[in-house]
Amino acid sequence: MIRFLMRDFQVFQSEWSDIMEELLVYAILLYEGLVTENEYNKRLDELFLATPENDDLLYLEWETDISKAIIYVRTHIDYKNLNLEQFGRILMSKLKVVYNNCPDIKYFASQMYRLWESLPGNIQKIEPFWTLCYADDPLSWGDEKQTRDIYEHMLSYYEG
Repeated sequence: MIRFLMRDFQVFQSEWSDIMEELLVYAILLYEGLVTENEYNKRLDELFLATPENDDLLYLEWETDISKAIIYVRTHIDYKNLNLEQFGRILMSKLKVVYNNCPDIKYFASQMYRLWESLPGNIQKIEPFWTLCYADDPLSWGDEKQTRDIYEHMLSYYEG
């Protein structure tokens, strides 16, 4: 019986970690203006409907101040046990949409540097996240193609 309960608890912890990592991506992107509040709310609704017993999701559903919701997510995640692959996969998939919809590479680059600054400190210097900090360097000597190549490599980091 105890083994069964422990297994259920571990499954719950894993699912909750996946949810929090996704919400962290949305919170960071929302804070930086890279996703809309409607996108965040739509995904939050889907997560809540899938796990209505989750008190944190219930709190976020009721929170009408988006700034407070972002703070709540950012302060209730276990950064030491953050699944970097899951977090990175979600983040890069969202950033790929932003990249594909942004014709101005200089503007995209400035957004990515600000995004890098708002990442948790324990992952800022880990690839592919570190790329957000330096990918725009070739723009200083006019090499847009190299900058695009760096970003495109970063955005495909977690693909098969």
